Amino acid sequence: MPNRLAHETSPYLLQHADNPVDRRPWSAEAFGEARRRDAPVLLSVGYRSCDWCQ
Repeated sequence: MPNRLAHETSPYLLQHADNPVDRRPWSAEAFGEARRRDAPVLLSVGYRSCDWCQ
């Protein structure tokens, strides 16, 4: 299932656009789907470090 980040403008979100995870940008639709499915929302705060720091 492709995720929904391919059309975002954020460089952080775009680097995850090809991940095989159902990622969604922050939106009423995303929270509505989570509510409908009674599923948790896992939130990424956008932290990124260089390869050496990881």
